[in-house]
Amino acid sequence: MGMSPNNFTTSFCLTQQNALIYTEQELDNYLHPYYYGIEDVALDGDELEHGSSRAPKATKVDYFSSPYQSSWPPAEVDVESSRVRKKQFRDVLESCKQKVEALEALESPPASGSGPSQLELGEAVVAVGDGGGGGGGADGMRLVQLLVACAEAVACRDRAQAAALLRELQVGAPVHGTAFQRVASCFVQGLADRLALAHPPSLGPASMAFSVPRSSCHDGARGEALAVAYELCPYLRFAHFVANVSILEAFEGENNVHVVDLGMTLGLDRGHQWRGLLDGLAARPGGKPASVRVTGVGARLDTMRAVGRDLEAYAEELGMRLEFRAVDRTLESLHVDDLGVEAGEAVAINSVLELHCVVKESRGALNSVLQTIRKLSPKAFVLVEQDAGHNGPFFLGRFMEALHYYAALFDALDAALPLYDARRARVEQFHFGAEIRNVVGCEGAARVERHERADQWRRRMSRAGFQSMPIKMATKAREWLEENAGGSGYTVAEEKGCLVLGWKGKPVIAASCWKC
Repeated sequence: MGMSPNNFTTSFCLTQQNALIYTEQELDNYLHPYYYGIEDVALDGDELEHGSSRAPKATKVDYFSSPYQSSWPPAEVDVESSRVRKKQFRDVLESCKQKVEALEALESPPASGSGPSQLELGEAVVAVGDGGGGGGGADGMRLVQLLVACAEAVACRDRAQAAALLRELQVGAPVHGTAFQRVASCFVQGLADRLALAHPPSLGPASMAFSVPRSSCHDGARGEALAVAYELCPYLRFAHFVANVSILEAFEGENNVHVVDLGMTLGLDRGHQWRGLLDGLAARPGGKPASVRVTGVGARLDTMRAVGRDLEAYAEELGMRLEFRAVDRTLESLHVDDLGVEAGEAVAINSVLELHCVVKESRGALNSVLQTIRKLSPKAFVLVEQDAGHNGPFFLGRFMEALHYYAALFDALDAALPLYDARRARVEQFHFGAEIRNVVGCEGAARVERHERADQWRRRMSRAGFQSMPIKMATKAREWLEENAGGSGYTVAEEKGCLVLGWKGKPVIAASCWKC
């Protein structure tokens, strides 16, 4: 729109048929301490610092999901510093600006020479349906408009409008349609979850959380879908390949090596990655290591033990001695002593699509994990994460980012498998679909799919005291893709020390390597 947040004096909460306008006076009400209680919870954005001391942590409230109710009594809490309050005010105005731009961009073409708009984002999303037979064009843009309008209605708690739009979307987004219709169906489920699980506004903003039982994220159907995704989608195998190359380089010349695997790749019930690493260790020019140890953390205990038995037998076939250790702890509660690292061991840390689940509003959990890892002085800490902005402070921004990201993943599956392939449907509904429903339908502690961009992870790691070990193997990675994924559609790029895998230029995952 060309205006800065400081000049944006009116806030809009738009639905498809009407607009609720909040004046500056009402926005002043939002800045009342009741809406920013001083707690052990930080902003979703970067941590605020003032000189050598940190600012008070403040709870961030989705104002447009929690319309102001004058009957809510103010709470007696300390007033924050003016600098923090001004930043929070700018955040509110930026949210308003984003909401206005979202609908304006869908209704009018962007100005010539301007940067990427929400319309361009919608067109990019719709483009995934072009290869699936009728998913693009006017029908696709209409579906994007309905999704955005429904997201607005859900955020504004307009239940009648949201329910009407959900009914229309359920007809226009079948689970067996084009690639974009299928991804839209998952977002429809997430929006329905968010609307159904929201607590009534009369309970006050502090109670407005969204939650689903954690066990639903680890059921058998999702585990089976993960195994299928490993075979069909190259991004997990690519992550393992890049991680193994980095770990082998760090272990060069070392005789006693120890790998700590955080999360065991989402609890995958096969030791695919470590079989590849053992092959590399057995074939290295300097000879096999005398001792190999692998420690699994954060997955189901029975799964880790089964993987351990399989790896020990495989190592014996290669003429090596391997010891596997399963640690029955969450990453947040992990201590150095739990890992049993011995003197003289070369340690490598492996985290594939796991650490984003530890990102919380308070930041404390992630910082604790990173400091525990730092105490181990690893020769390499390989971090692979989704390169996506699904943890922003504003719901609509997260929604649009996720729609673009998962549309690319569904398009990649569509290019690899026929429309009615049962394996593709299982991966879309139970693997990617579960992630989408968590990003869209959950808040608070229940929202664990907090994917962030590589730049954000780079800042986090640097603040925690880690130094980057640039991964420079783009040529080797492209050769791997040609052999294992056909190469068509997938892209590899080296960006600021990271290796980024994308689909038709859209970043999917980013791998980075760190040391103390």
